[in-house]
Amino acid sequence: MNFLRKSVGNLTQNSMTITKHLLSKPEFKEKNALISPLSLQTVLSIIAAGTEGPTQRQLLSFLGSESITNLNTLSSQLVSSLLRDASPFGGPSLTFANSIWVEKSLSIYPSFKQMVTTDYMASLESHDFINEADEAAKKVNLWAEKQTKGLIRQVISPPIDSLTRLMFANALYFKGAWDQPFHPSKTKQYDFYLLNDSSVKVPFMTSNKNQFVGAFDGFKVLRLPYERGVDQRQFSMYLFLPDAKDGLLTLIEKMASDSEFLEHNLPNERVEVGDFRIPKFEISFGLEASDALKELGVVLPFCPSAGVTKMVDTPNSPTWVSDILQKSFIKVNEEGTEAAAVTFSRFFGCARRSSKPVPIDFVADHPFLFMIREDLSGTILFVGQVVDPLAR
Repeated sequence: MNFLRKSVGNLTQNSMTITKHLLSKPEFKEKNALISPLSLQTVLSIIAAGTEGPTQRQLLSFLGSESITNLNTLSSQLVSSLLRDASPFGGPSLTFANSIWVEKSLSIYPSFKQMVTTDYMASLESHDFINEADEAAKKVNLWAEKQTKGLIRQVISPPIDSLTRLMFANALYFKGAWDQPFHPSKTKQYDFYLLNDSSVKVPFMTSNKNQFVGAFDGFKVLRLPYERGVDQRQFSMYLFLPDAKDGLLTLIEKMASDSEFLEHNLPNERVEVGDFRIPKFEISFGLEASDALKELGVVLPFCPSAGVTKMVDTPNSPTWVSDILQKSFIKVNEEGTEAAAVTFSRFFGCARRSSKPVPIDFVADHPFLFMIREDLSGTILFVGQVVDPLAR
């Protein structure tokens, strides 16, 4: 468990780095956003396993791992235990799946095949990307739709580029019911204040029950646990609400700069709440992650001269990562949460704590950050921001 905690800690820090980098971009500052760092990190881990030399070292450094063996071991533990479906135990419905499609004219290296099927439980398929490009795209999209229970229906638009040699995909689906559901009859319209100083009327959920709320220096945190049944795992949604109506980016920067932020700033006991309201929201989000990764120092996998070398046998023809795409969706209402993400990569070839004895207000009526997290391990499944609950 020490290995798992350390490894997940590295992934958590990496998650916050990615989140800060993306949400600080001008095009995302005033938009609702949702990403699955875990899904992205999984695809990067598989890519790392198929590289060597400087490219592999660059990916390992970015992912905060000492070796490919450690990455593979972490993946194996996540897939087999932490991310297995919890619905048979009365917990959330979970799907975590990997798939790899290979151009039919290429032969995949046995060592890579064994690793991805054993440690990542990935399915492997060969397909004619050149002559049946539309059919290949259709297969990928149908796979994504099935794995995400219909939430994400298209991750790639046909036709597939004729230079495509490999395609990787990771799908993550989550559906959990609140441990304490909100009663729809109590949901009412209130003002939500936007970053441009205007406001919109949105439906807010409320409850008179005690809540996991913590008040810290400049922000508050709410934890909403999901039903767990007899399962040992505990999944929760966290809302990080800055005191200042325009303080979201500052809070995100604070979270990303402190590797122990979540260890010291999460509420661990229920307290009496005063004014308590959180908005319903729904987000669909698409991200082309390649440029962001390059800006964060992950450059070599995208270079034809230093691309992937240990995946498939491509004599006299380099193979490199062309792009990494992620599509995600989340819906939060009185019953609970449904969320999904698919991360898709295509490869080209040549030819801290606080508690108060008095009620704490928690009114999420201005931009906030949220995340879905497994509390036993600390694994973050999704993270995002709500700047306008009406903008879907």
